[in-house]
Amino acid sequence: MSDGKIENVVSGEEPFLGTLDIALLVILIAGGTWYFTRNRTKPEESSRTYSIQPTTVSTAAVTDNSFIKKLKASGRSLVVFYGSQTGTAEEFAGRLAKEGIRYRLKGMVADPEECDMEELLQLKDIPNSLAVFCLATYGEGDPTDNAMEFYEWITNGDADLTGLNYAVFGLGNKTYEHYNKVAIYVDKRLEELGATRVFELGLGDDDANIEDDFITWKDRFWPAVCDNFGIEGSGEEVLIRQFRLLEHTDVQPDRIYTGEVARLHSLQNQRPPFDAKNPFLAPILVNRELHKGGSRSCMHIELDIEGSKMRYDAGDHVAMYPINDKDLVEKLGLLCNADLDLVFSLINTDTDSSKKHPFPCPTTYRTALTHYLEIAAIPRTHILKELAEYCSDENDKQFLRSMASITPEGKEKYQSWVQDACRNIVHILEDISSCKPPIDHVCELLPRLQPRYYSISSSSKLYPTKVHITAVLVQYKTPTGRLNKGVATTYLKAKNPKDGEVKVPVFIRKSQFRLPTKSEIPIVMVGPGTGVAPFRGFIQERQHLRDEGKQVGESILYYGCRKKSEDFIYEEELEEYVEKGTLTLKTAFSRDQQKKIYVTHLLEQDADLLWRVLGENNGHFYICGDAKNMAVDVRNILVKILKTKGNMSESDAVQYLKKMEAQKRYSADVWS
Repeated sequence: MSDGKIENVVSGEEPFLGTLDIALLVILIAGGTWYFTRNRTKPEESSRTYSIQPTTVSTAAVTDNSFIKKLKASGRSLVVFYGSQTGTAEEFAGRLAKEGIRYRLKGMVADPEECDMEELLQLKDIPNSLAVFCLATYGEGDPTDNAMEFYEWITNGDADLTGLNYAVFGLGNKTYEHYNKVAIYVDKRLEELGATRVFELGLGDDDANIEDDFITWKDRFWPAVCDNFGIEGSGEEVLIRQFRLLEHTDVQPDRIYTGEVARLHSLQNQRPPFDAKNPFLAPILVNRELHKGGSRSCMHIELDIEGSKMRYDAGDHVAMYPINDKDLVEKLGLLCNADLDLVFSLINTDTDSSKKHPFPCPTTYRTALTHYLEIAAIPRTHILKELAEYCSDENDKQFLRSMASITPEGKEKYQSWVQDACRNIVHILEDISSCKPPIDHVCELLPRLQPRYYSISSSSKLYPTKVHITAVLVQYKTPTGRLNKGVATTYLKAKNPKDGEVKVPVFIRKSQFRLPTKSEIPIVMVGPGTGVAPFRGFIQERQHLRDEGKQVGESILYYGCRKKSEDFIYEEELEEYVEKGTLTLKTAFSRDQQKKIYVTHLLEQDADLLWRVLGENNGHFYICGDAKNMAVDVRNILVKILKTKGNMSESDAVQYLKKMEAQKRYSADVWS
């Protein structure tokens, strides 16, 4: 019934409806009102049982991307931005913001992706204000996803940042060519835009001991900040919890997170687009062993992505969210005297923080330790410092404190007792029996469990609805006699489709590792061991193009492994491509003869061939595998070949390689 007809009845004009009609109408309206009121009140009643947001946070504060407003409203002057891909930069940012209170600089952590970064121009209006940037370099010298917009803004813009006080700490890895490129550039660029550097650029090396680099830098950073602003530190460090515990006794079961990355029930109710915050549950169709002998294991896994709308190109990566070993979870629960099935939430004590919880809450301790926390990782020193407070034995307390200190003895002890011995949180609590931390604090301290990335070893031209993975099972004995297992590969090894349907949460990450756009361009691929993975996709694609009658350039693969009879993976496939004339295969089996032969030896022998392909025919060069030794050696060999065969000086040869990189003719997909 329309609103107009009701108005006529009320106004006393000639009634359109009879008395009976009006009576029926009143009953219908009353019934409808009761029905909608009943439906609306139910969720409100249940929401009270799992409401975990602090009451002081307004809706506007949550959605507002103004960090200036938040600083002013809460009387803060320190903001620490992070560019993080794996969570380490975010963790360092949190520690800096937390420590600021000791130096009368109340701080907050901020994700540049969620902030209006043009507000940096207004930061000077806040007395004693300081912006710190903890920035990781990712891939081939790129900013992390969440720092990309900020990086582009300072690169392409010409904002006047006069009056902005800043400092930068970078997170990189020396085995990669573009070591800390992002932090170095941002530090320099902010100065060019008029900002004032309060303390020198810090560079952390993840190949060595990035924790040591960070604490060494920050212990010099704070005195410089105090000098700059004329303030004094408050002396002894006070350990402050960032999150408060809320244990739930009456939360509805369907409101509890069970392993979802972001959206509740996202693993049950799958809907695209699928990405890092919304992974696709991909069925495993194939999980077979590739090694023919020996003590090691290498898996060939095929994932079904049909219906996901996910697309990939040869050279892209597939990311997978693993879960922790159940035995390790149980051990940690016992060591902390915890009821793992208790439902809880950790709520940020900083009501202005955009990060309300360290991981999806409410959840159980079992779920948190299984799906959300890195329990198998080597703990950083700040974790040891906080664990020390829960030791009932004074010697144990001092031992943990010393390893968390910056003294040479403390650093040496941490290196030998924690890092070299590969002790995770479970091992530390097992070996220091008087340390009994509450499980909720352990959950606050441990870093988030990160997705694991694998080079896709198939071509979407052949397998549009499948993604292939090639992965070596990680397992090793530690100096303490324990067996440490890789989180992701142990998880994958147990996922056998022969036991019924098994699924894993995945998403696709695009890469710059690409075949030439013109198929007739020759390519050289260097991929020992599982480094062959993306090249399997490349070769499949080139064979597909040949089968379609297209002209395809020379494809040369340098492959190496220990023994031909044991770990020559995809041997039959590769030999078939050779027979068809699609592939030239160069193999090195390091342990099949007395003197070890590696792919680097083969490259040195093929100087004429490599110069012809790369120097004369403008071919593309690809390398995939170990960054620390192999990739560095290969690069040095190429420089040598360019010098001798191309008649170049050392600097010209290096420049030639850099030009190849800029033209995407030299590409590396490496890891350390």
